[in-house]
Amino acid sequence: MHPVKSISVLNLRQSAFICGCFVVFLLCATPLFAQNGGKAEPNKIEFKRSATSTTINGVVRGDEEAEYTLTARQGQRLTIKLTSTPVKSSVFQLLGPDNDTLGLEFDANFDYSGVLPKTGDYFISVKRPTTAKGTSRYKMTITVR
Repeated sequence: MHPVKSISVLNLRQSAFICGCFVVFLLCATPLFAQNGGKAEPNKIEFKRSATSTTINGVVRGDEEAEYTLTARQGQRLTIKLTSTPVKSSVFQLLGPDNDTLGLEFDANFDYSGVLPKTGDYFISVKRPTTAKGTSRYKMTITVR
């Protein structure tokens, strides 16, 4: 017969500690790995019950973009008002359900009001008009009637 080796309590504690450290490392490192992976999903713009307007506050730095989607119906009027600090330090682009620009590029969009041509998801992205270092704090008010 072979002699039975006993496992000491000290070895079990060491193993549990090492496994615990590994789990903590994975939990902390996962967001870092995800940042370099695929693109994040856009934020869904939703209105409170019986509201036709909402305001979003955000920040974009350098060449970052903040992305949003909004579901609306054909014939509704969409109004977007963008203000930022420093003044005019952020712009927006609006794309229709088929990625059509609706005549809006990133040039200098601070306000928009128009009747929507189609039912579906509209895509709004906010960014700085330059890729130079800097930060823009923005407030975007969106109204759909």
